[in-house]
Amino acid sequence: MERFRHTRVKSSWVLAAIVLIAGALLTAFAPQPYIGLPLLAASPLIAGAMLSFRVALGFACAAAAVSAGLDLYRGRPATALFVDLAVVALIGALALVVDVLMECQGRDLAQARGIAEAVQLAVLPQPDTRVGPLAVASGYTAAQAEARIGGDLFAVQDTPFGVRMIIGDVRGKGLQAVASVSVAIGAFRQEAEYAPDLAALAVRMDDALSRHAGRSLAGVSSEDFTTAVLAEVSAGGDVVRLVNRGHPAPYLVHNGQLIRLDPGAPQLPLGTGLAEVMPPSGTGAPLTDVVSLPTGALLLMVTDGVTEARNREGVFYDPCMSRLVGLRFENPESLVRALIADVHRWTNGGQQDDMAILAVTRAGAVR
Repeated sequence: MERFRHTRVKSSWVLAAIVLIAGALLTAFAPQPYIGLPLLAASPLIAGAMLSFRVALGFACAAAAVSAGLDLYRGRPATALFVDLAVVALIGALALVVDVLMECQGRDLAQARGIAEAVQLAVLPQPDTRVGPLAVASGYTAAQAEARIGGDLFAVQDTPFGVRMIIGDVRGKGLQAVASVSVAIGAFRQEAEYAPDLAALAVRMDDALSRHAGRSLAGVSSEDFTTAVLAEVSAGGDVVRLVNRGHPAPYLVHNGQLIRLDPGAPQLPLGTGLAEVMPPSGTGAPLTDVVSLPTGALLLMVTDGVTEARNREGVFYDPCMSRLVGLRFENPESLVRALIADVHRWTNGGQQDDMAILAVTRAGAVR
């Protein structure tokens, strides 16, 4: 982002200077008067829209001086000189007004972004780097650099039943999504301390989100939901229990391999209010999946901003087929950084959706 800003400023400088020089040459050598006048006037206008007030003022003064000097050089009558100077000066003044307005707009935007970031941190605080027996790392990348708030969520909490985690994605954007994220995180924080198992925790969260949807939409809608993976790591850190409610599957990262942990039984997202009406599986498969977390292994949980990221050919990103395969990671933070960088490489910076990542491992393990 900083590199882009620097490039934009440099390009604006070059463009304003080229326009000024072109206007001066046309004014000096064109067979007809006034041909270079539009370019002379445009130079401070470009600077006013894209550069600082001081720079815009400099270009405005330079354009006025060049216009008057060249008119005198070519021996044009005083009337033409004053008209040219008046036009350049007027547009230069308008350029300075534009610069002031752009500066005010920039301050307002920065303030709004600061508020959005504060809301994001309040609703979705970063988890500690150490929770119970686990080392933890997380990452959140908005699809648009200016939009620092969205519908992805994650949380990690040490409970009497072990470390419990959630990663999810609220359907929708904007304030409605933020409100749903707040409800989901609040319900998780509260119920994770008391629900005897993950299945019960999922039911309680489903109820909380359904009631929230009912208050918001005057009736529960199956189109307003939250996909989520709930995870619980045992006190020893060697066993992981998972409940997947319609969310992209997590991954086990171990010995250079990424193994996708698909759920044994498909289940509906949270907040539909249909879990009891439509049982998630008629196969008798358990609703909670149990996997081991060997020493040195990492549990990686992502949102669909990762799995649905597309390259120029429209091919979806697959972590199991990515450059991460074969790599060994010293800690969860290095895994999160590597995944974000690889997704950005895959999409060539054209990220289509918000992206949340949560990675954990047994603290102190050698990888």
